[in-house]
Amino acid sequence: MLRRHALTLGSVLLGTLGLGAWKLFGHQPEEPLLLSARDDGDGNHYAVGYRLDGTRAFATRVAQRCHDIVEHPQQPLALFVARRPGTESYLIDLRDGRLLQTIVSRPDRHFYGHAVFHRGGEWLYATENDTRDPGRGVLGVYRFQGERLMHDHELPTHGLGPHQLAWLPDGETLVVANGGIRTEAESRVEMNLDAMEPSLVLMRRDGTLLSKESLPQQMNSIRHLAVAADGTVLAGQQYMGEPGEHADLLAIKRPGEALQAFPVDEEQRLAMNQYTASVAVHDALRLVAVTAPRGNRFFVWDLDSGALRLDAPLPDCAGVGAVKDGFVVTSGQGRCRFYDCRGAQITMQPLELPAGLWDNHLRLV
Repeated sequence: MLRRHALTLGSVLLGTLGLGAWKLFGHQPEEPLLLSARDDGDGNHYAVGYRLDGTRAFATRVAQRCHDIVEHPQQPLALFVARRPGTESYLIDLRDGRLLQTIVSRPDRHFYGHAVFHRGGEWLYATENDTRDPGRGVLGVYRFQGERLMHDHELPTHGLGPHQLAWLPDGETLVVANGGIRTEAESRVEMNLDAMEPSLVLMRRDGTLLSKESLPQQMNSIRHLAVAADGTVLAGQQYMGEPGEHADLLAIKRPGEALQAFPVDEEQRLAMNQYTASVAVHDALRLVAVTAPRGNRFFVWDLDSGALRLDAPLPDCAGVGAVKDGFVVTSGQGRCRFYDCRGAQITMQPLELPAGLWDNHLRLV
C-alpha cells in the first residue's frame, strides 16, 4: 500500500516539478528525486538524491556541509550550496550522482547556503559574505558554460548577512532576505546583535535596488523565502532577542503592498520557539507551510485567509516542499512525511526514506 501511494505521489510530482528539464534529455525517471544535504552517524557530509519510495539514487560524499539545493532549469544538474560559513559548493549530475565540479568561493568570501539559477540557465546568483567588511552582503554571479560554473562578477544585496534569495514570477526580479547579522570569516558568531539590520530587498538582476523593507522588531532576522505564482512573498524569521519577547516569525508581502506580519495565532507563534527553518507555498491549494525545528512543529496555513490548517508535532522538522496534493517534509531526527492537504482534514503518511540527519532544505525535481 505504501509503495502504491509513493508511486502515485511520484507520478503527480513529475507533472509539476521539473519534468521539462528531464524531457530535454529524453530521460524521465520512474519517480522524482528528493534532493537534500544529509549527514551520516559519523558526521560525514553527503549530497543525496532519493526516490520517494525510499530508493537511493545517489549519496555523494562532500567535504563541507551543504544547505539548500538549486537545480539547473534545462540540464539534469543541481548545485548543493555550502552552509554558512562554507567555502565549497558542489555541482552534481542528477543522473548518477557524479561530482562534476567543486565551486570554491573567492578569497574574502564565503557562501550563505542559498543560490538561484536564472531561467535561461546561463547565470547563477549565490548569497555571499564579504569578510573584509564582515556581513556586507553580496551576490556572487557565476556563468554556467560547458557544465562548469565560473565566477564572473558580484552585486550588492543592499544589506547585511544575506541568506535566501528567490525570483519573482517575472524571472528577472530577485527578492533577497538580508538577515542583518555581521559575521566574520570561518565563524557563526553574531557580531552586531544590538545593531542588526534585517531587510527584505527587491532588486533587478543587474543590481538595481527596487525596494527595501524591514519588520518592526530590529532583532528579527529575515532568513527564508517562498514566492507564490501571483508574486506573493512569504518570509520566515529567526528572532535573536530574548525568548519571551514577541516576534513575528512569518511575514507576507503581497504584490503592491508592504511587508507585514502574517496572522499567526499566539499559540502557534510561541510553539515556534523564535525560529523558523523552511517555508513553502502550494499555489494550487493556496497554502503556506513552515517548519520550526526548535519547536519540533510543522505548520500549514491558508495563504489567503490566514486560517490555520495544521499544527503538527514533528521532531527537528527540516525541509519542506510542495507536491500536487500537499507537502513533503524531512526531519533531522525523525521520519520523513507526506501531508495530504486536499481535504478539510489534513492527513499524514510516513515515507520510506531514511530517518533523521537531514538538513533544513529539500528540493524535488
